[in-house]
Amino acid sequence: MSNAHKSIAIYCQSISLMLTAKKIADQFGFEWMATPPENQEFYLEYSEQGLMLHHITEHKSKPLLLDFTQGKSLYRRLKGGGKNQAIARAIGIKSQYRPVVIDATAGLAQDSFVLASLGCEVYLIERSPIIAALLQDALNRASLDNETAGIIARMHLQYGDAKALIPTLPSADVIYLDPMFPHEKKSALAKKGMQVLQALLGESDEDILLDIAINHAKRVVVKRPKTGPFLNDKQPSFQMIGSSNRFDLYLR
Repeated sequence: MSNAHKSIAIYCQSISLMLTAKKIADQFGFEWMATPPENQEFYLEYSEQGLMLHHITEHKSKPLLLDFTQGKSLYRRLKGGGKNQAIARAIGIKSQYRPVVIDATAGLAQDSFVLASLGCEVYLIERSPIIAALLQDALNRASLDNETAGIIARMHLQYGDAKALIPTLPSADVIYLDPMFPHEKKSALAKKGMQVLQALLGESDEDILLDIAINHAKRVVVKRPKTGPFLNDKQPSFQMIGSSNRFDLYLR
């Protein structure tokens, strides 16, 4: 993450929630402020809704609040196609087989939630303290919902550098990589969440991660744009191509 975002501030208006907000600040190294900051591009707010990220330069946009109980996560859980959807087939889910997965580039964790909803044990790694804090808060809230509590119990968030964390995690059947790549402005993927990710994460290190992943799992799955280059110029064992993206599979 760039230096500009290391000192991001968090504030909370509710006296009853301030202790929790300050714990989040201490855990992730955020600056505590009593009022919303005016000189930072991004800032965090903790409220009854949860932890949300404000983007000061985007005055008309809503703050980013992750929620695994509503919206896209709810739709994909109920109507996403189950084990027949592309990511499930790429990961290798079978009728009686649910692989253990490390999502080494968790981001907003939409794919990890789908895999966990299908029965996979998923270890999520996120290197951005801002995104990790948003994820942790969303997971905590979803764990209190009867419909998603069982799914969240299979999602294990790890905050830090995937290169260092992968060797320390339980043995995984699959390592999943979803590198950042440029999106067309009109694309559905170029919405608030993706724009924030691109702004916060900066330069990618997935090229290095690919070699580490191949050495630590029997199967590595890389999500790519349909016509994009191979990650690290490495030819996959085979591919699964969809309408807008593809999955490159590396088998050890």
